[in-house]
Amino acid sequence: DADTADTAVTDTTDTNADTAVAFELPPLSPFLVVDQLGYRPGDAKIAIARAPAVGFDAGTGPADLAAAYVLADALTGAPVKTLTPVAWKAGAVDASSGDRVWHLDFSDVTAPGTYVVLADGAARSPVFRVADDVYAVALRAALRTFFYQRAGFAKTAAYAGPAWADGASHLGPGQDGEARRFLARGDASTARDLHGGWYDAGDFNRYTGWHAGYIVDLLHAYRAAPAAFGDDLGIPESGNGRSDLLDEVRFGLDWLARMQEPDGGVLSVLGVAHASPPSAATGPSSWGDASASATSRAAAAFAFAATVFADAGEGDYAAALTVRAEDAWAWVAAHPSVTFFNNDGAHGTAGLAAGQQELDAYGRRMARLEAAVYLFERTGDAAYRDAVVADLGQTHLVAWGFAYPFEHRLERTLLHFAALPGAPAAAASQIRAAYRGSVDGADANRPAHPADLAQSADPYLAHLADYTWGSNGVKARQGLIFVDRAADDPAAADVAALGLRYLHYLHGVNPLGVCYLTAMGDAGVERSVDELYHGWFGDGTPWDAPRDGGQWGPPPGFLVGGPNPSYGLDGCCPSGCGSPENDALCVLRAPPSGQPEQKSFLAWNTSWPQNSWEVTENSNGYETAYIELLARFVAAP
Repeated sequence: DADTADTAVTDTTDTNADTAVAFELPPLSPFLVVDQLGYRPGDAKIAIARAPAVGFDAGTGPADLAAAYVLADALTGAPVKTLTPVAWKAGAVDASSGDRVWHLDFSDVTAPGTYVVLADGAARSPVFRVADDVYAVALRAALRTFFYQRAGFAKTAAYAGPAWADGASHLGPGQDGEARRFLARGDASTARDLHGGWYDAGDFNRYTGWHAGYIVDLLHAYRAAPAAFGDDLGIPESGNGRSDLLDEVRFGLDWLARMQEPDGGVLSVLGVAHASPPSAATGPSSWGDASASATSRAAAAFAFAATVFADAGEGDYAAALTVRAEDAWAWVAAHPSVTFFNNDGAHGTAGLAAGQQELDAYGRRMARLEAAVYLFERTGDAAYRDAVVADLGQTHLVAWGFAYPFEHRLERTLLHFAALPGAPAAAASQIRAAYRGSVDGADANRPAHPADLAQSADPYLAHLADYTWGSNGVKARQGLIFVDRAADDPAAADVAALGLRYLHYLHGVNPLGVCYLTAMGDAGVERSVDELYHGWFGDGTPWDAPRDGGQWGPPPGFLVGGPNPSYGLDGCCPSGCGSPENDALCVLRAPPSGQPEQKSFLAWNTSWPQNSWEVTENSNGYETAYIELLARFVAAP
């Protein structure tokens, strides 16, 4: 676990994905930040010079701006362009980052190459590329994380790499292949074969509603940019003639199908044991009862997958998925109010999995609406169309006239409905008017990005109204709001460029100058996250960061949770954690605590009671949002 902020990330100075650096680079500066993966030739390119004024690094930067900022060829040192710093808001300190910021614009540099920003020739930014394919390596790494997250599937060295090879997990006696009902664990008749699926996040549990959402996200990524997803990802299914994204989706669907009962209901959650590596886990697996929310979300995944696989020429598989979707819909119609709260003492389920997957009444209603959208698309049945229209006025998008990232999935689904050939014109207009009005008019959306970059709401050009647990996933969904706005309206095609700014943030244009993906050094990234909270790659394991005694670190491509200003120690601290040894772990790290919002991050993985999962845990939901956004900028330069 990291002790200081300046060791919060891997520093792989002087690396480059393609070519060894041929001249001696000056020292890497934390005060010059860029998208470390690079920029496509035709896109805007803004590097940032920063002077920290508030936070753990306050006063550590240069006292004055450099006399000269130069974009140089990183391989030869030859100057390419003199850069003129433009102060954000006349030198004001930004509250969200604690920094003063200057923008360095080199958008007119379009020649492919490997570049670096130099400050007086004595300090430099990370090295980066300009090329059409700069984001392909990140998309590949991000999608491969789902292979590492597979439960009940051997990760052989040929596909996982020698460092992360592991046997199939959770297939022992009493585990996923014969999981029992949590509320009747002594009853052998409740055993079900529920093997497979993806570890949800840093925990190995599987939550039906969330899992179904990941499938829908990945399918939207594929639908929007099929050319971005080939058949060469380096997973066992590669080379079979089907996109590897669809192969991964099918792996997820197989587990979702096992969770469906003969009556159409879908079990809500599978709680499992944890160990590092995952194959070492030996404890029993337990499932939670079917619920309306889990079944609705599974229906959406089955139905949308049926449409996509039918379009891919897999008609028999699509037909089987359609039956599953309609059976799930019928179950929800007969059981609309059935809930299941896991890990909740009040419901007798304490200890079943971790996060609470059950939805409130609004969430359950919206889950049913989303299922209706995809079932209507698949079947054309007017009953599903009418179900969407009946609840449309209850959606926050329409009722509030507000689009925001915390409901991006629903907003995206509504736009999807509006674009279907059989959608009622009035409903489609209502959806589009609400979405366009909010994206174009709400302060947190397009108005936060004026043409004059110096007046942007966020000097790092990726404004977020609220930084919370999982802010990196929220950043990706905020970017998708702009991308979806552009995709829905050819007259707003330029808005997609705003979505790209959120990728730049995740790749390094942020106050910490960190690429928030794990272990991207081999891709030429000089400062990426080297440890995260994960049951496999945890503190003290061989997969911990080498700087903390680990041998290998985590695999590439996991998007960690990100800055979280609400982070704090466990409630047992400072003196109620059960023993003096536990109490001694109640060390409040700064960062992430006590910082401006965008600096509320540290790459460490100490578990309870420091609860690093609030900052550095991955989630498949963060990953799918990132993949969906990134794919739009990989397929078409």
